[in-house]
Amino acid sequence: MAPNLECRMYEARYPEVDMAVMIQVKNIADMGAYVSLLEYNNIEGMILFSELSRRRIRSVSSLIKVGRIEPVMVLRVDKEKGYIDLSKRRVSEEDIQACEERYNKSKLVHSIMRHVAETLDLDLEDLYVHIGWPLYRKYGHAFEAFKLVVNDPDTILGALMRETKEVGPDGKEVTKVVPAVTEEVKEALVMNIKRRMTPQPLKIRADIEMKCFQFDGVIHIKEAMRKAEAAGNDDCPVKIKLVAPPLYVLTTQTLDKEKGILVLNNAIASCTESIEQHKGKLLVKEEARVVSERDDKLLQIHMSKLNQDNQDVDGDEDSEEEEDTGMGDVDLDNGNAITE
Repeated sequence: MAPNLECRMYEARYPEVDMAVMIQVKNIADMGAYVSLLEYNNIEGMILFSELSRRRIRSVSSLIKVGRIEPVMVLRVDKEKGYIDLSKRRVSEEDIQACEERYNKSKLVHSIMRHVAETLDLDLEDLYVHIGWPLYRKYGHAFEAFKLVVNDPDTILGALMRETKEVGPDGKEVTKVVPAVTEEVKEALVMNIKRRMTPQPLKIRADIEMKCFQFDGVIHIKEAMRKAEAAGNDDCPVKIKLVAPPLYVLTTQTLDKEKGILVLNNAIASCTESIEQHKGKLLVKEEARVVSERDDKLLQIHMSKLNQDNQDVDGDEDSEEEEDTGMGDVDLDNGNAITE
C-alpha cells in the first residue's frame, strides 16, 4: 500500500478567523466562488460575491478568475460542518505581503518534506508530526529551522525527540523517548534542504526612458549608459539594455535585495547626471524591484516582437516618430547606432 503523501502544512487543521490564507479559485457559482485553501491540504472555502470588492461590482470576471492563486481573509470557520467563509475585499496590502511571504516559505518546506516522504516511502503526515510541526513550534516557521540545518543539521534535527510505546519483559507497556529523526531520514532531509535552500541570486530591474535631442545625442546616451554600468560592482554588476527607443532596462543580480536596489538607484542617478549635462532627460518608468523569471521571459518576448516588427518595416520609410526619437539601439562596443 502506497504511503499517504497528502497533508496540510500546519499543525492546526483549520485557519484562525482574521487570518490571511492563500487560496486557489476552483469554480464560480451563483452566490460566489469556491476555492481551495492551499496551506490546509486544499480544504474548500467560499468567497461570496459581496466579499469580492469594496466597490460596486461591474464584472465578477475582472475580480476573480478560475485558477488564480491569491491571499484572502478568513471570516468564519465552522469546524463541525467544515464551512470556511472568506473575503477578498477585507485583506489589506500588509496582510497580502505577510501571507505571500509565509506561503512561499511553507511551500518550500512542504516540497522538501513531501519529496523525502515519497523517496523513503513514508507517510507525509507522520513526518510532519515528528519533524515539521515541532520545528514550526520551536522556530516560528520550519523554514527558519531548515536554514539552520544547512550548516548545523545535527544540532537542529538531533534535538527532536518522540515517544514510543514498547512492551517490556514483564509484558507491560512502557513509554520510551527516542530520537524523532532516523539516520536515513536525516540524510535525505539534509540533502534536500541543502539542494533547495542554497541562496539563489535575485534579479533586480528598473525601467527608464532616456532621450537626448542634441546633435550627438546617441553618443551622449552611450556615455550615460557607461556611467550607469560603472555604478555596479563585482557583487552587483549593472547592465543596461535598450528595449525600444526611448525605453531602457537596468538589471543586476545579487543575494542581497536591498543592496541590489541601492546599486541600481545609484546607477540611475549617475545615468541621469550624465545625460542632463547634455540637455537630455531621464524618466524612471518602473523603480528598482525584484523580478521573476516570468518577468524576464515577458521582456524577452516583447523585445523579440519589437525586433520582428522593426525588420518588417521598409528601411526606406521614415516616420516622424523615428525622427523625433533621434536615436536607435546603442552599441556600447563601437558607438554605432542601429536606427529603427
